Amino acid sequence: MTAFRHITLVTGGARSGKSALAERLVARHDLPRIYIATAQGGDDEMKERIKQHQLRRGETWNLIEEPIALAGALRKTDGQGVRLVDCLTLWLANCLDSADMQELIITLRQQASPVVLVTNELGQGIVPANVTARRFRDLHGWMNQAVAEVADEVWMAVSGQPLMLKPGREDIDENL
Repeated sequence: MTAFRHITLVTGGARSGKSALAERLVARHDLPRIYIATAQGGDDEMKERIKQHQLRRGETWNLIEEPIALAGALRKTDGQGVRLVDCLTLWLANCLDSADMQELIITLRQQASPVVLVTNELGQGIVPANVTARRFRDLHGWMNQAVAEVADEVWMAVSGQPLMLKPGREDIDENL
């Protein structure tokens, strides 16, 4: 696959295989690989998760750690290769109400080089018991919908298996 604007969103539940799927989708592009990490190693367990991701990827990736200014990192790296953002859920948690989703969407639409974004699917669980958790779940769902709308492809990982959601689905608006 050659260099051109191509936005891919990969979603799924916890431990569904979404990061591994995203890495496989990045490999379709014959371009340098840039990993934009939004995770912060705040405790030993998270540091171990980050280490395991790094070991799986190997040393062929250029790593950019950016927990907050995601749109800026995308603009800065555009034209340098295919970017993998892992993950939007952690970015939103890092920013909370200061997350500028509109800036993210505008930036994605302006990209010349491919971007693969990983996010969690939170909307299939129970309704959270507190207002802060419900607010986060709602913001997260709206973010996922907005990114999926601008994406050329949307994939879901379920039990380690890839499921393509977009394109390839019927346009429901034509049948209404």
